[in-house]
Amino acid sequence: MMVIMRYPDGHKEAVKERIVRAASRALRRHGLVGVSIPALMKRAGLTHGAFYTHFKNRDELVAEAVLSAAAETAAGAFSEEFQLEETLNRYLSKSHLGHPEDGCVLAALGADGVRQPPRVRTAFAEVARGFLHLTQRKLHHRGRPGTLSDEALVRAATMVGAVVLGRLVRDAALSERILAAARATSSN
Repeated sequence: MMVIMRYPDGHKEAVKERIVRAASRALRRHGLVGVSIPALMKRAGLTHGAFYTHFKNRDELVAEAVLSAAAETAAGAFSEEFQLEETLNRYLSKSHLGHPEDGCVLAALGADGVRQPPRVRTAFAEVARGFLHLTQRKLHHRGRPGTLSDEALVRAATMVGAVVLGRLVRDAALSERILAAARATSSN
């Protein structure tokens, strides 16, 4: 008699989440084209063959990884427990510059998002809109629900842009100046 071992309830979902988290970190660190499916699966501690148990294709995984990364930023720097100043200090930090794998997916990969297949572009668009609304909430505006103030648009663009520029200049002193200027501008 053959005994079939069943996985506990939730096992498949937990494995899928592990793959998405590993992909999210690797993509933010190495770029959208910098990591192959076999490498992503290895990072998750699984075989390449297991990929298709959880995803139809690479675009599906990348889109889910982008959304997962955004959820991390929302729960981290944009946590409800932080006031605007603390959010700015966390987002516009040397740590965020030095660790894109733990940071905002827009600052790490946003510029590449527009050149991706439709499913991935859609995920980036959702994340960008979500980032704008998170910024709006930090400003405590009581306008109509769902509306975005010009102030929120400018602050969000300043935050993402400062991190992107800070990473690009390859000069620690200039990077810190960029972050400090963005914090000062955004906290007024």
